[in-house]
Amino acid sequence: MDLRFRSQASLCSSQTSHSVRSQPCLRWVPFSANRASVGKYTTQLLSIQRGQLAGERLQSVCNDGLKGILLKKRNRLTISASMLPSVPGALQIASRLFTFGTAFVVPFYTVMILAPHATWTKKFVESSIPYVVLGVLYVYLLALSWSPETLHLMFASKYWLPELPGITRMFSSTLTVASAWLHLLVVDLFAGRQIYLDGLRCSTETRHSLVLCLLFCPVGILSHFFTKAVVHLWRKANSDVPNVAELYS
Repeated sequence: MDLRFRSQASLCSSQTSHSVRSQPCLRWVPFSANRASVGKYTTQLLSIQRGQLAGERLQSVCNDGLKGILLKKRNRLTISASMLPSVPGALQIASRLFTFGTAFVVPFYTVMILAPHATWTKKFVESSIPYVVLGVLYVYLLALSWSPETLHLMFASKYWLPELPGITRMFSSTLTVASAWLHLLVVDLFAGRQIYLDGLRCSTETRHSLVLCLLFCPVGILSHFFTKAVVHLWRKANSDVPNVAELYS
């Protein structure tokens, strides 16, 4: 029985009939079938096991006469270079530095909250060692997470400003998140130190603001400013109220 392929493949020569007919996703119909059957088979021609071939792309490959038809999906999974670790074991390194950085800043907050007026606490907090250590670790993780498209994602708009989709894609990398976490630890600790030292100068309670700064840094900064304003108004209205520093002396 003479078989003919009733689709785009009908444009191919007879040499391609064997290769095309071997495709499991294509349907062949008898040429001698009546018109109704041909219409029925034609509508089912592009059906496959998991749905229609709509959105798919049929690409004809010509090589010494058409040899076959390849089925090619239009959308393919692309993996960004920033999502891949640049060195072996980079994810393990990032995880360890993430944990180390988090534990490293805890003692500084602890002494500022539990012993804010101790002499050794002020010397301990004024040290630059934690910022040097965390800064070096941040630079190292930044180098691991860097990729050729990092700058493009950071300045994606035509005005060289960051855009939310680009930043979201950039932070899909574990290495980038780990480096950003160290960045936050450094900035939060520096803000906490400023709150602590400012509280000593102004004789203002800072413990609650330091707790908030550890968890939600901007909220802690607002809390400190609000506390300073309230204490200033209270002292202005009650000039005989002793300073907080005098209570611990």
